[in-house]
Amino acid sequence: MPLTAQRFFDFCEKEAPKVEAVFILGDLFEYWVGDDAAAHSPFQQEVQRAIANLSTKVKTYYLHGNRDFLIGHSFIKKTGMTLLPDPTTVEIDSKKWVLAHGDALCTADVGYQIFRGWVRKSWIQKIFLSLPLNWRRGIAQHLRSNSHTQYQQTQASSAHRLKMDVTQQACAAVLRDHSGNLLIHGHTHMPAHHEESMDGQQWQRWVLSDWDLDHPESGRPRASALLIDDAGTRYIDLIKN
Repeated sequence: MPLTAQRFFDFCEKEAPKVEAVFILGDLFEYWVGDDAAAHSPFQQEVQRAIANLSTKVKTYYLHGNRDFLIGHSFIKKTGMTLLPDPTTVEIDSKKWVLAHGDALCTADVGYQIFRGWVRKSWIQKIFLSLPLNWRRGIAQHLRSNSHTQYQQTQASSAHRLKMDVTQQACAAVLRDHSGNLLIHGHTHMPAHHEESMDGQQWQRWVLSDWDLDHPESGRPRASALLIDDAGTRYIDLIKN
């Protein structure tokens, strides 16, 4: 996805250095099979350099996604980012925000949550990372292909779409646990601002967009960021900028 990648590099050079901090909430890469693989990938090396340069200008934070949760301390250190737990709470503009990737909030997809529980186990990860690199890449590409098929089903079926979205119960629970009422997450590819409530609990939820400037046949190009400053909270269209 060369156009999408170039827009990210431009973002790191142009828009991102103008703020106090940048938060990347996971799935920066389509998949990640270990920090050692980055040494064999010119693209991942280029991303590493772009973020490392950005980190010298502003505070940069990272939170694992469901595709790149194997990003380790080596890559984080080389980029200068700070790794955050999922979910995490930060104070921005004197308000408490709960940040999450979002996949753990999709509790209606029981099968995925079982899969997620297994692949996040440290001993499973150690076994996977001990495999030859070409084996790891093959497994990741197979999983990515299955994920793409499932995404296509989601687009075609409202029932699948509901299954793949976050649930209000999960959002309410994570906000109660963190004593907050402002939530930002990605993962679902359904960017929007929601005002929600359940059992007397009220909150606002901001969903980040995925980025895709290379596949116009799948819909309009997508690339945006969420900006929080004294003027409020709003999406920035990075296609027009």
